[in-house]
Amino acid sequence: MTELYPYIKALHLIFVITWFAGLFYIPRLFIYHIEASEKTEPDKSILSNQFKIMAKRLWYIITWPSAILATVFAILLLIIIPAWLQQGWMHIKLAFVLLLFAYHIKTHLVFKQLQRDVIKWTSGQMRLWNEVSTLILFSVIFLVIVRDSLNWIFGVLGIFLLAGILMLGIKIYKRIRNKNPDA
Repeated sequence: MTELYPYIKALHLIFVITWFAGLFYIPRLFIYHIEASEKTEPDKSILSNQFKIMAKRLWYIITWPSAILATVFAILLLIIIPAWLQQGWMHIKLAFVLLLFAYHIKTHLVFKQLQRDVIKWTSGQMRLWNEVSTLILFSVIFLVIVRDSLNWIFGVLGIFLLAGILMLGIKIYKRIRNKNPDA
């Protein structure tokens, strides 16, 4: 099975990328849906229905299948190289994967609410939620690439710095958008 390793790794990476693509885009659709709910009829109904269709297709045709396939290929990689399970970086990576699945499940709950037109989030809150997957992605990529030589203090500080920069960017965008609603 070791001769299949590069193919399984490639497939794992492809489905991780498509999974994250779905996780990055679905909150954008949620934001548009939330903002559409503030419009007057008939725009409200037309836009809400369109965003429901788009979200449903993205979620069930791309995001969920990608999550499942990325996980299947990850398990196969661990079967091929079980020694990784003895390494500290892998334990931390798996913790981030659990966090990613928690994010995915919570996003699924928001998806289900919006499919029923139950809106409990503001567009600003959803913009912040959208950045959680970015932080997880950065953490996992740096962890996998750098592995054991990663200085955890600088790594954690870097993640918090990235989070701060993302939040600052969102605040700046919000100010620009408030001055120019068409931005």
